[in-house]
Amino acid sequence: MPIVDLVIRGGKVVSPDAIIDASVAIHEGQIVAVGHDDLMPSGREEVRADGLHLLPGAIDSHVHFRDPGYPHKETWATGSAAAACGGVTTVFDMPNTKPATGTVEALQMKLRAAEASYVDFGIHALLGDDTVGHLEDLLEHGATSFKAFVGNTFGNLPAPSDGALLEAFEILAPLGIRTVVHAENSSIMARRQQRMIEAGRIDAQAHLAARPEVCEIEAVSRIIHFSEWTGARVHIAHKSSADALWLVREAKARGVDITVETCPQYLLLNTDDVLRLGGLLRLNPPIRDARHNQPLWDALMDGTVDMIATDHAPHAIDEKLKENIWECDCGFPGVETQMALMLSEVNKGRASLMDYVRWSSVAPAKAWGLYGTKGVIAPGAHADIVMVDMNRRGILSHGKLQTIAKLSPWNGRAVMGYPLHTLVRGRFVMRDGALVEAARGWGKSIKGVQKMPTPKPLHVELATRNILKAPDNAPQNALPQVDAVTPAH
Repeated sequence: MPIVDLVIRGGKVVSPDAIIDASVAIHEGQIVAVGHDDLMPSGREEVRADGLHLLPGAIDSHVHFRDPGYPHKETWATGSAAAACGGVTTVFDMPNTKPATGTVEALQMKLRAAEASYVDFGIHALLGDDTVGHLEDLLEHGATSFKAFVGNTFGNLPAPSDGALLEAFEILAPLGIRTVVHAENSSIMARRQQRMIEAGRIDAQAHLAARPEVCEIEAVSRIIHFSEWTGARVHIAHKSSADALWLVREAKARGVDITVETCPQYLLLNTDDVLRLGGLLRLNPPIRDARHNQPLWDALMDGTVDMIATDHAPHAIDEKLKENIWECDCGFPGVETQMALMLSEVNKGRASLMDYVRWSSVAPAKAWGLYGTKGVIAPGAHADIVMVDMNRRGILSHGKLQTIAKLSPWNGRAVMGYPLHTLVRGRFVMRDGALVEAARGWGKSIKGVQKMPTPKPLHVELATRNILKAPDNAPQNALPQVDAVTPAH
């Protein structure tokens, strides 16, 4: 039997269906065998994983690495280092950088910046009124997917008009490409915010008051209708409220290809924490009342919400801690703390480790056309593996984070369950809890391995591109013949 590059011996391999005692053999970045230790080949390097669980690396479909444009907030090197140390082996970066990722030139700038990444990555390009005409060009040059900011957020990118959004879905549906949507009603939010500013409200809770649940309900409903009409695949980002979950359940029951993410902050924090932490917790959508927490957990358990993401959104400390809530930038870092937070909830009995693997790896891999190559520990898959110690206890500290933004709402939170080692395509990017700095630049675009399922476009004949030219049998728009009438005297 030939010698392989690495054998991980004695661990417990986790899938959505089972936890089994197994060793894993890795060669040239791929898993070549999973099974009983006696059946494994010899490895040039061998690692003992006794007492550890082996999880497929987490896939975070929602990060903001701020690069290019905002290096004081984050860079691809620091953001991907945080991912590696958080057990995240693939990230999808959002387009609200500077310049926004809405042109081929801006996309190429981002791809060059991403050459510093420790982990693999996808790039969500911008879907807006100005980009609808060149979506295919963006895909051809390396974009993996798109993001539509239907609700306003950092960068103040204009929300696409409904006409542009529908036309973009008409274009992307036959291509099978999924679009992430920030689903809040921009018009309602802008008006309410302006009214509160005029009234002198600058308190932290004013941000929530400007973005009531109805904003999410309306926007999710609209996106579902456009998706159902065109057959386009959509993904609802950072689901924050319980109130629109029924819309998603009904849409899925009708066969709409919609996936949904939520984040640890919407599962574990509420307005009590906003009162305690103020502007640090300003993010979009907002942290809501406690009544939303458990329904989001329930939605994860029943499959209405598919996956966990983080909306990792770092800012400089002085950009977050301001007395006036409207002057506080929105978001905070999360890609490095997600796994420890969620494993702690598993240890509390709130979910199983198999559930967590489904949410963090399997569901995003399937949504983005990666399953089989990523999202699973099986022969033929990339060796994206996280070794976690479910018994390790600790205290999260923002001072220890890899991100530039050393300010976290999780600072001081006790956790139980930590990622100890992270491998990306068979190479350690974190080992014994420490970043492997020599692995900088190891990350690659997932564009080459992304394979979306066969698309199912609908109403193609009514798509904008197909109605611009009159059909051959269309009647000419000639003026009707009218007999001359002698004017009355």
